[in-house]
Amino acid sequence: MLGILSGGVYALMASGLTLVFGVLEIVNIAQGILVILGAYLSFWLEQRFHIDLFLGLLITIPAMFVLGVFIDWAIIRRLKWDRTTLSILVTFAIAIVIEGALEFLFTTNLVSLHAWYIDKSIMVPFINFYMPLIYIYAFILSMVLLGGLYLLVYRTTFGRCLRASMQNRTAASLIGINVPQVQALTFGLGTALAAAGGMVYGATNAFNPASSYDLISRLLVIIALGGMGSLGGALVGSLLMIIISDVVVLAFDPIWASTVFFVFLVILLVFRPQCLFGRLEGRKQ
Repeated sequence: MLGILSGGVYALMASGLTLVFGVLEIVNIAQGILVILGAYLSFWLEQRFHIDLFLGLLITIPAMFVLGVFIDWAIIRRLKWDRTTLSILVTFAIAIVIEGALEFLFTTNLVSLHAWYIDKSIMVPFINFYMPLIYIYAFILSMVLLGGLYLLVYRTTFGRCLRASMQNRTAASLIGINVPQVQALTFGLGTALAAAGGMVYGATNAFNPASSYDLISRLLVIIALGGMGSLGGALVGSLLMIIISDVVVLAFDPIWASTVFFVFLVILLVFRPQCLFGRLEGRKQ
């Protein structure tokens, strides 16, 4: 049960990463530190202004959206050739800069978010199991935001422009879609989702700026497993990662939890390169 709730949270954090890759063909290595930045923004609002974590999202999500649009305008759209390869280097550099700024402002000490519902648990009927309330709230938030993202992508004019840009940027431009604008809004959206994911991550884990390294490795594995660019794949990949890790912890040893999952991913990549929901064919530019 707890694994499923955690899987929903990881799906929220991974959704921004897979969305950006689907539209911009950018492997955003900075997504991990952006999640941690979102956690620190929630921490700062809580400590300085005593703003509730969920209420604080009304501030951090728009702020992170603006940051994402700025990063795309100032840096990402300047990449003209071999975008996917160069994006790894550029976004890694962005991650290092943000990490250094966070270490300067908040030091490297581990911190965690605090609220009355973080330490409170409730009894789950029929199974006599105490569930931390924060995981339930976080899962509900994740499902609401992922549901809203689905409606945005598949039920709006912007979503149709976004999906057209995902399939063929050149053709989308020829039919009048402002592709650079769509890309900027998409990167902003992916960064905004990192704000929500960061709050949840900080509420369920102690963190510092270096936490981004373990986090980005997990997020990259999730979107690779689900299929690069697939929102549904991000959700399924998150659930599989948590379930496989939990089964290994219970059946064998916690040390092998991450190792077995990566072995499973390698085997899947060998026999099914597109993974669960990806596509093998390249996209025309």
